[in-house]
Amino acid sequence: MTSGFIPTLRTGRAHPHPEPLSGATYSAVELMPGDRAVVILDQRKLPSAEKYEILNRPEQVAEAISEMMVRGAPAIGIAAAYGLVLAAATTSKDTGREFSDAMQKAADALRATRPTAVNLGWAIDRMMRLAAEITTVAGPERIARLAAEARSIHREDVAACKKIGELGAEKIRDGATILTHCNAGALATGGFGTALGLVRAAHAAGKKVRVIASETRPLLQGARLTAWELDRDGIPVEVVTDNMIASLFAAHAIDVAIVGADRIAKNGDVANKIGTYGVACLARLHDVPFYVAAPWSTVDLATPSGADIPIEARSEQEVSHIGDVRVMPDNVRARNPAFDVTPARLIDAIFTERGAAEPSSEATLAHLA
Repeated sequence: MTSGFIPTLRTGRAHPHPEPLSGATYSAVELMPGDRAVVILDQRKLPSAEKYEILNRPEQVAEAISEMMVRGAPAIGIAAAYGLVLAAATTSKDTGREFSDAMQKAADALRATRPTAVNLGWAIDRMMRLAAEITTVAGPERIARLAAEARSIHREDVAACKKIGELGAEKIRDGATILTHCNAGALATGGFGTALGLVRAAHAAGKKVRVIASETRPLLQGARLTAWELDRDGIPVEVVTDNMIASLFAAHAIDVAIVGADRIAKNGDVANKIGTYGVACLARLHDVPFYVAAPWSTVDLATPSGADIPIEARSEQEVSHIGDVRVMPDNVRARNPAFDVTPARLIDAIFTERGAAEPSSEATLAHLA
């Protein structure tokens, strides 16, 4: 589907949910009116093409998450919630047992797609708790109640991102140059963004901020996605290769570093896109504030520390190839951990919609909990 999706959805006057819940002119993921289809912006094709795909089955949503058509911890949680609505839609006339089995099968498939991002499991658990309560109700009502819950997850994430932006923007001075890593914008969330939410809020407050986006190898989320979002918003942005970051810190060209998160452990350690730990080390060495922005759903108090966070290993081809071109000798292997862990001691603050854990620690997170 083409980029005409968003205006088309806005014109659905007869449906109680005509507006994209992202609140933007683009959405990472939305549940279509009628609750029988999910539409996803294929982020693999940005920035060269803004292409939307319509998915009708939960296994298609699982594949979209696994293949990073949709990515970013909050966004994949929302996508999974919508995928479970599709699972219910395929069983609308089945018995309660058949409904439960179909929902569990879909939940297991969705949960297995990305092991590091805790929002994924959090959203699935929330949807499955409701599913367990409504096994005996009529099929159409099951779908409607699950769709309402999934849309609530989406709305709550957008509201959380805006609150995070308001809280964190107070720490951003007028004229600041902000380093970001990976993409933690509207494309990675329900809308507005976490790390980019701080940028957007500071910009909206009249602060003349500018962004340096690291390209973020191997999939270039910073170059392709962060730069695309900020350019659309009219916020000044420059892209640098990942190996330029140290020299920029040394040249005092960075005032603050802000990233998102895929999982925050009980002790304040943070798992985020590979390369984040290096940014945090450089920020500490050069006395530059290092902030994390994430909704509370990313905080996993059941995981004691970063050492307990599972790190997803992705395909070697993401490293060995650029596009369709192999850039390594054929007999050489590649390693591709998708995330690394930044220790709490390197994090000056974690901004959530509940407030700031400042500095990051078990005690400051417990206070917010």
